[in-house]
Amino acid sequence: MKAAILREMGMSRPYANSKPLLVEDVSLDPPGPGELLVKIKATGLCHSDLSVINGDRPRPMPMVLGHEAAGEVQECGAFVTDLKPGDQVVLTFVPSCGSCIPCMEGRPALCEPGARANVAGTLLSGARRLRLQEAPVYHHIGVSGYAEYAVVSRRSAIKVDSSLPAHEAALFGCAILTGVGAVVNTGKVPAGCSVAVVGLGGVGLSALLAVVLTGAAEIIAIDTNPGKLEAASRLGATKTVKVGPEAVKEVRDLTGGGVDFAFEMASSVPALQLAFEVTKRGGTTITASLPHPDHRLSIPAVQLAAEERTLKGSYLGSCVPARDIPRYIRLYQRGKLPVDKLLSEIVSLEELNEAFDRLADGKSIRQVMKIA
Repeated sequence: MKAAILREMGMSRPYANSKPLLVEDVSLDPPGPGELLVKIKATGLCHSDLSVINGDRPRPMPMVLGHEAAGEVQECGAFVTDLKPGDQVVLTFVPSCGSCIPCMEGRPALCEPGARANVAGTLLSGARRLRLQEAPVYHHIGVSGYAEYAVVSRRSAIKVDSSLPAHEAALFGCAILTGVGAVVNTGKVPAGCSVAVVGLGGVGLSALLAVVLTGAAEIIAIDTNPGKLEAASRLGATKTVKVGPEAVKEVRDLTGGGVDFAFEMASSVPALQLAFEVTKRGGTTITASLPHPDHRLSIPAVQLAAEERTLKGSYLGSCVPARDIPRYIRLYQRGKLPVDKLLSEIVSLEELNEAFDRLADGKSIRQVMKIA
């Protein structure tokens, strides 16, 4: 099959010239016990993929990237009895074992064996099914969706409505799951409150759609990019604020002291700092972004107690994918979560480098690679 392989992180921009992703012929072994062979139909371009390309998220090389994918089951490995060839599935980037403590507590996004496998670049079983000229190739967080096919753990796949177009279904594997989940699961945002969303990429605008759905009275969208601020206004933001020296004061003036909830989705420590500073006394700041592991946040420790502030992380939107992906799809199909408005461009496997330049430059919201 054909797949886009990343051999080296941190290559220079523009990627259209340096070409960190090379489309090559790759061998794919059959699915093992508890695994699936999936024909990839569509895979989103996410900042988490860009963070591996630019070196912010170190991973073993070489690797087939892509983690926000949808496709059709072709073959089921031994012991997989609840899916069959022809089923459409959305692939999630944390395979949950179901038996570790976080999984048993209903927090599959924090699955411990799943996290170890993702860091190691293997499937949940510990196996690698990808090969380039007989040399093993690493999997990207259990999916490796920039390819014509993928072998994945059954624990990475959620069956969805087969009538949903694959290029829309793919978004529910990361952008929607992470953004919407951060609002409804991590934040449990109530109706009538004030909310700021900092960082208006695919995940940030997904969060904004969820904030609109909750019935928040005041929704402030914050970004450096005027085009994304305009998109946020179209999607339901009541106010927009461009990042700058007066941004914190502007938000505090608009809200009488800060917002009840601030969501940071920019994978940037300065963005998280800004989100914390626009949150009011007694409010909650939530981050779902993944900056470089060496980056540190500095806040006055006294604020946490003296102002009863809450600072929380949200991974995979604190979701239970088997529960939440079908829920969010139903909301979309009923017109309450218009995720199709997030789609910027459809690209091919061969156009990924140029597409990642657009993502890095903030010129797109959500691009999707589609395979016929």
